[in-house]
Amino acid sequence: MATTTKTQAATASSEMEMLLKSKGDTLRFPKIGDLVEGTVISASKNEVLIDIEGLTTGIIRGKEIEDESNLTSSLKVGDRAIATVIDLENERGEMELSFRQAGHQKAWDTLIDLMRSATVIESKIIDANKGGLMVKVGNVVGFLPVSQLTTENYPRIEGGDKNKILAYLKTFVNKSMKTKIIDVNEAEEKLIVSEKAAWDEKQKAVLSKYKVGDHVKGKITGVVDFGAFIEFGEGLEGLIHISELAWQRIDDPKTIVRVGDTVEAEIISIQDTKVSLSMKKLKDDPWKVVLDRYHIGDTVQGKILKTNPFGAFVELDAEIHGLAHISELSTKTIKNPDEIVKIGQTHTFKIVSIEPENHRLGLSIKRLTENPEETAATATEKKPKAKRGKAPAVAEETPAEAAS
Repeated sequence: MATTTKTQAATASSEMEMLLKSKGDTLRFPKIGDLVEGTVISASKNEVLIDIEGLTTGIIRGKEIEDESNLTSSLKVGDRAIATVIDLENERGEMELSFRQAGHQKAWDTLIDLMRSATVIESKIIDANKGGLMVKVGNVVGFLPVSQLTTENYPRIEGGDKNKILAYLKTFVNKSMKTKIIDVNEAEEKLIVSEKAAWDEKQKAVLSKYKVGDHVKGKITGVVDFGAFIEFGEGLEGLIHISELAWQRIDDPKTIVRVGDTVEAEIISIQDTKVSLSMKKLKDDPWKVVLDRYHIGDTVQGKILKTNPFGAFVELDAEIHGLAHISELSTKTIKNPDEIVKIGQTHTFKIVSIEPENHRLGLSIKRLTENPEETAATATEKKPKAKRGKAPAVAEETPAEAAS
């Protein structure tokens, strides 16, 4: 039986060669891996036969009927079709073809074209993981990283809890998003899409109406550790960094704004489609008049807001906060400010320095026994001359720096 099959195959091959010679040099017999085009002469769910330019009959069957490009899903007799040669001759003397391989190549070629043309496409969300969303473009599976979501859909989960982020991302499964392709690699079967890139085109057009310095009114749409998101204008969204929410030092943005609040802000930066805004710029800087309220040598009451290895941040009033360096907390040497002060406690301090231009105010507990003239004289003596070549023993953090 095997001998008979080999004989039939050899005869068919010989006949094919004779046919090619009779056709002249205008026809070339396909090789494995070539794309061939032909006319559908029979089509069913499990098998498709096509006539390849009168040279031979090709058959597509089994898993090779599957097509990533979707171009062959509804073929009928008489239609033209393209397939990849996977075997020159099968047991029936027919050429084995594949829509799957041809469709795969066509699908990835199309994806490359879409990326190069920056076309906005629909991506269907089919699954989610902690890093982002699994998507399907046509029949090709790709990935949409969390970082490529728009600010509207970005997971604003307090504390960055990964399980909560995953639960949030799973709410998008079975939905579609407008995206752009930002990376394609057929060899690695890698497809990366971006919702942010698709939104950027629309946002750029709307943003062209705004410039740095413009005042806008909008609604707070999200509050996170590093600031608050505000929606304004025609669906635009920007970020008010924690350091731009108010002049005073802030640990938690929720103490200033909450989701749903309507606020006014000034645009301080536009970079591509990233908008940064400031609420504090619309208010007078309290440090400009700090010398009208406080003076070196004054004894004041202050609440401890925060401690760290180099000192304690102290709230004198709602707008002015000062710093009591660890060396100013006690006449004794201490290793930690918590040995003297605790967060939430109110203490009496002496003001030992005021620098309005740098938003700094120095406080001391140990100098409470000194008189104002001595304190002022000491502060004046200390200001200028830093010794060349000698770095300060401790680098101080200002309230503004700590907030940022």
